[in-house]
Amino acid sequence: MNDNSNASKIHGTTVIGIKRNQEVALAADGQVTLGEKVAIKHKARKVRKIYNDQVITGFAGSTADALNLFDKFEGKLEEHHGKLLRAAVELTKEWRTDKILRRLEALLMTADKERILIISGNGDIIEPDDNIAAIGSGGSYALAAARVLAIHSDLSAAEIAVESLKAASSICVYTNQELTVEKL
Repeated sequence: MNDNSNASKIHGTTVIGIKRNQEVALAADGQVTLGEKVAIKHKARKVRKIYNDQVITGFAGSTADALNLFDKFEGKLEEHHGKLLRAAVELTKEWRTDKILRRLEALLMTADKERILIISGNGDIIEPDDNIAAIGSGGSYALAAARVLAIHSDLSAAEIAVESLKAASSICVYTNQELTVEKL
């Protein structure tokens, strides 16, 4: 993240988060791509529950960078007693100012029962207005599908996440249908 254009470089996955009817779900595909041409793994877990299963976090971008950020973020949650927004602000501060962290190329999505956040190393903490967020290469496709499904169906948050990722995988070559879904 040495220039402020890392978000455009992140193309290795798709993660979607939805809050609907007292349910929060984050889902991601499982494809790991080496470079721009070779899918080397199909069933990676890119979303996980952290902080005593009270928070779900997912990533798009470099796997090693994202795992480092997972650990840092969980530490911030511990430090701030599970306060999601406060932990996100503190992670973003450190991410932007630390000379090693600011080179990381990843985006995080995180959610608790109250909110969904997208966190970047550029200092962005974005909470979507409509409780639907997506990141990664197929994020725009999944987001569009999820918004339509949220308006025109009675599907649960997890069901919308799955269907929107399936739609994204039919368009985005960096997204597959080996999905992981976590919900609160």
